[in-house]
Amino acid sequence: MIDDRLARAGERYERAVFGGDADAVTEAWDELDGVEADLALARGRLLHARFLADRQQDPQELELFTRAADLYERLGDVRGEAQARFWVGVFHQVVRDDGGAALPALRRSHELAVRAGDGLTRSYAARHLGFHAMAAGDLDRAATMLEESLRLRREAGHRPAVAAALLALAELAARRGEPGQAEELLTEAATEAEDSGAAGTMRWIEAVRAELSS
Repeated sequence: MIDDRLARAGERYERAVFGGDADAVTEAWDELDGVEADLALARGRLLHARFLADRQQDPQELELFTRAADLYERLGDVRGEAQARFWVGVFHQVVRDDGGAALPALRRSHELAVRAGDGLTRSYAARHLGFHAMAAGDLDRAATMLEESLRLRREAGHRPAVAAALLALAELAARRGEPGQAEELLTEAATEAEDSGAAGTMRWIEAVRAELSS
């Protein structure tokens, strides 16, 4: 099924060429930039999923996320830019293991997500800001961000994401020397993952549980 924005671009071409509508090309161009941004973001996320499976970097991933972020910014699409900036940050943090490069993009994503009222994107940005704080040894800041992420995910009703948030808090509890709290959080995370069919998250939970018990 053709995207409505592509169909409208065709109609605006007709208006510009045959109807003499001077604004039609600009209107169509902006909508096509939106299509391009959506496509770049989707392709980048797929490349990230591939990276998580094979751990092989693809520099095109960052190019796609950056292109999407720049297009969304030009269009004034705050929600879209928040999502794309988050993925720019994730690329640096997860793929390149460069927390310093990731931090500005993650902070910007969080700020934009708050402005857009996009709780789920905000939860992802908060989560990875929490990871950055944990890596830096600021465990209080990490707790604040990871708890914010959990709260937002509960509000969104995204149970697989809730399971992942509980897992992150369990790892933080273990880092703080609170094994009992870590086990409680892991048990709750496993329940959320199992009930929501999140087999991938369940594997992460089992791996962390095995690591903590070794």
